[in-house]
Formats: sequence, structure tokens, C-alpha cells
Amino acid sequence: MRRLAAALLAGLVLGLGAGAGAMAQQTGAAAPFDYYVLALSWSPGFCDLGGARKSPRQCASGAGYGFVVHGLWPDRSFGPDPEDCDQSADLSGADLAGAGGLYPSDGLAAYEYRKHGTCSGLKPADYFAAVRAVRDGLAIPPQFQGVRAWTRMDPEDIRRAFIAANANMRPDNIAVTCASGQLVDVRVCISKTLRAFATCPQVARNSCRRDSLLVAPLR
Repeated sequence: MRRLAAALLAGLVLGLGAGAGAMAQQTGAAAPFDYYVLALSWSPGFCDLGGARKSPRQCASGAGYGFVVHGLWPDRSFGPDPEDCDQSADLSGADLAGAGGLYPSDGLAAYEYRKHGTCSGLKPADYFAAVRAVRDGLAIPPQFQGVRAWTRMDPEDIRRAFIAANANMRPDNIAVTCASGQLVDVRVCISKTLRAFATCPQVARNSCRRDSLLVAPLR
């Protein structure tokens, strides 16, 4: 698998692939932003905290989802983050086919493009290709693969696990969020070119501050 931060110290292009990086450079942004935030939702926690009503197929017994893409969001270092830049954006069946396997549902894919993707300046096909490149380039720590029982973890240990699994990731590139004592998601900041982790202290400092949280098992 490609690794997001492969050989940065040697000045090499990141493991996202040159196509994704070039794509991000060639298309102008629809709104000012400084970096992307990749939000990876811990699906069992999402389902336990009310998500089962919103996404019954994702939360069905036997679905087996662990970390899933919630979104790739253009964010700003200061001021409000851009959203809803073109709510009239029309997604074709081919566009949604290009998002296949990225999100738990086509509905979420369409929603995320309209709310966040339109602010990137990328067309749907290019945006979903960028999401796929970023997702595929990020290593998920092995302790989150095949979780079969409730597990109590320190949020900082979760963050350290991602840092250990991804070369050149630093604490100011990532946040772990929680709600009601459960893991909700992991948020990783990515440069606009998709070629490096981005420094985002305002995201990182919102990481869960609990001494421990519960990681729900796969459904």
C-alpha cells in the first residue's frame, strides 16, 4: 500500500500518486482554504451514537465497517471553513460510481461533495479521485483492524498509533475526537497539493481530552 508521507525528507513526491497531486494543482479552488481535513469515522461508534437511524445499512449486523471516510474537507487556518459553495451541483450516476467503496453510502458521497467538495474547486470525479488517493495512502494501525470486543484506550495512544503507522506524521497533523465516552473519528490534515501532511494546530488541539475512551467493536 502507498504511504501518505513516503520519503518526504528526501524531497520525493508523497505516496498519494502524482496524478492526484497534479489534479489538485491544476484546478482552482472555489473558495479560499489552506489545507484539507480527512475525517475517518469509526463506524461502530457512529452507529452507537445515533447513526443507525441515519445509515441502517452501514450499521447492520455483519456490516463489518471499521474506519470509513466521512469526508475530505477544505479547511482554513483562521476564520470559518468554507461549506456549501455550490448546492446546485449535480452528480451523475458515473460520478457516484467513481465514489464506489469510499463512503458507506452513495447518499453520504453526494452530500459530502455538495457540502465540502464544491469548495475544493474540483469536479466530482476529480474530488472523489482525490479522496481515494488520500484514503489509500493513509495506514490504519493494526489494532483497529478486526476489533471484536469493547476496548478502552487512551485518546493520545490512538493518536500515537497513527503517527507510528505513517511516516512523517506529527502530533499537530492529527486529532482524535470523542463523544459520550466513545471514539468518534480521526481527523488528519493534508496539504492542498495532497502531497504532505499539513500543520493544523487548531484541529489538533481539539483532540479528545479524556483520560480514556471506549472503542466499540465491529458490527
